[in-house]
Amino acid sequence: FFLRAVRRLRHLARSSSQPASRPLPRYPRGWAASSPMVSLRPMLVDDLFQFNGVNLDCWTETFNTAFYLNYLTRWPECCAVAEAADGSIAGYIIGKVEGRGEEWHGHVSAISVAPEFRRTGVANRLMQYLEEISDAMHDAYFVDLFVRPTNTAAISFYKSLGYVVYRTVIGYYAGDEDAYDMRKPMSRDKEKKSIQNAGMRVNPEDMFST
Repeated sequence: FFLRAVRRLRHLARSSSQPASRPLPRYPRGWAASSPMVSLRPMLVDDLFQFNGVNLDCWTETFNTAFYLNYLTRWPECCAVAEAADGSIAGYIIGKVEGRGEEWHGHVSAISVAPEFRRTGVANRLMQYLEEISDAMHDAYFVDLFVRPTNTAAISFYKSLGYVVYRTVIGYYAGDEDAYDMRKPMSRDKEKKSIQNAGMRVNPEDMFST
C-alpha cells in the first residue's frame, strides 16, 4: 500500500506540471508567495522524509508515514510547506476539513517550524494559509485545533491569531493530559455560533455531540 501511494502521489505531482484540462482550484492569496527567507508551496510526498529536521521540540507530534500519506491523498490542498532558500523545510502544516452542518470546519492536525525559523512569521503564514483554504475554498464555519494546556507559548500564539479556548477535552492525550479545543470563526459564521458556550469540559467520546 505504501509504495502504491507514493507512486500515485509522485505521478500526480508530475502531471500537475502539464496543461490542465479543467480550471484549477483558486488558492488563497499568499499561496506560493515568497519572502527573503521562505516561500510557501504545496506539500509533496518527498517532503515527508525531511520532517526529522523540523520535529525537534517536545510539543511536536511525529506521526507514521501512513498518517501523512492519508492527508496528502484526501486533503492535498490543506497540506503546505514553508521552504527556505536552500531548499530545506522551514516548517509545514497539515490539515483537513470535516463535520456536518454548522460543525463543518477546517482542522489543524499538525503544524511545526524548524528551530532556526521560529519567531520569523513562518507559523503565522502557515496558519493563515489553512484558514484561507478553509474559508474561501471550503466555506467552513470555523477552524479548530487541539493543544496541551501546558504548552503556554502555543496557546498565546493561537490567541494572538484570534483563537479562543472553546472547550477542554478531558484526558485527550492518551488519558494523561487534557487538551484545549481552540476555535476561530470564519466569515461564514457571522454570528460566531461556533464559539458560543465556550468553557465546557467534555470527555473525548462526547466531543462531537456537544
